[in-house]
Amino acid sequence: MKAFIHTSELDTGGYPDACPFNTRRAGKTRHTIIGMGLLDGKETVEIAPQPLGEKELLEFHTAEYLAALQQAQTGVFRPEFVDMGLGTPDCPVFDGMYDFCRLAAGGTVTAARLMLDGKADVAFNPSGGFHHAAAGAAAGFCYINDIVLAATELAAHGKRVAFVDLDVHHCDGVQVPFYEREDVLVVSIHESGHTLFPGTGDVREIGAGKGRGFTVNLPLPVGTYDEIYEKAFREALLPVIKAYDADILIVELGMDSLAGDPLAHLHLTNNAPARILEWLMRLEKPILATGGGGYNVQNTVRGWSLMWSILCGEDQSADLMIGMGGVMLENTDWSGGLRDRVLLSDAGMRSDVARQVNAQIEWIKEHVFPLHGIL
Repeated sequence: MKAFIHTSELDTGGYPDACPFNTRRAGKTRHTIIGMGLLDGKETVEIAPQPLGEKELLEFHTAEYLAALQQAQTGVFRPEFVDMGLGTPDCPVFDGMYDFCRLAAGGTVTAARLMLDGKADVAFNPSGGFHHAAAGAAAGFCYINDIVLAATELAAHGKRVAFVDLDVHHCDGVQVPFYEREDVLVVSIHESGHTLFPGTGDVREIGAGKGRGFTVNLPLPVGTYDEIYEKAFREALLPVIKAYDADILIVELGMDSLAGDPLAHLHLTNNAPARILEWLMRLEKPILATGGGGYNVQNTVRGWSLMWSILCGEDQSADLMIGMGGVMLENTDWSGGLRDRVLLSDAGMRSDVARQVNAQIEWIKEHVFPLHGIL
């Protein structure tokens, strides 16, 4: 069964309009896939997320931080909340903040439980993917770390988990709690911290102690394009994921890696994450997918709709959607359906990008592959 996790409660309220993190993206994605007939099949179902309770949240977050979230959403703000990352442009305080975030994050845990119960082999929570939230602090539009909570619950039930993060930002909030563990593999391909928040995710960050080799980072230079991005994943990351042989894959499908995103600097089309998702599906493992970043709303909605069609085994965008994109996606930027057109980039820049990325690939092969017995 393929489960799309959403409720109309997530279409109202949410982050202030001035915040770049647009919470309407999930509802717009739902509207698009319904128009494509991708929520009415015998193998697809829409399921409402269950909000996380305090006991569940305490599996990762601190009691002090949760109390601050609850107080802040009612208009009570104390000076120490600033030290918890609250009240910043990235993590503004807004009415109903705690309740909204525990519902959005609850969708990912709801999906994990569906998999544990054998009720779904694929699930997608477009409202999830809050990979920057720390145990006691908010950061980067993230208040409650649904990825950590879901992975922790899966691991507690004896499942080997591989988290694969395609968001353009490094998953610092997920890396830290699992850095010395071997039951959760954390893999991230992202724009380099030298040019983008949060400044972490260097290739040399590979875990410690029992977790050495179970964190893998592949930072990318500005201007990274489809061909080299796919090569990097195929040659440096996919072999590690295969060798780890997880029971369940959690995949963050941030669309802020796409060209034209106002907060990042890569030059990808949605064909690149689509191809990676197809490779991951060939591993024949249950996949729990989440949303994440994506600040060009139209591109993000089109990208997530494409990802859902692939997860359902129904990627017909290249054939049936020609000429329909402008109507169904409510814009006229590109009438070729869900898949982006090919982008051209400066040949000189491509050469420099390829040189930098190839160096990262070779570093991973030399230092991480041996830790997994990969020859």
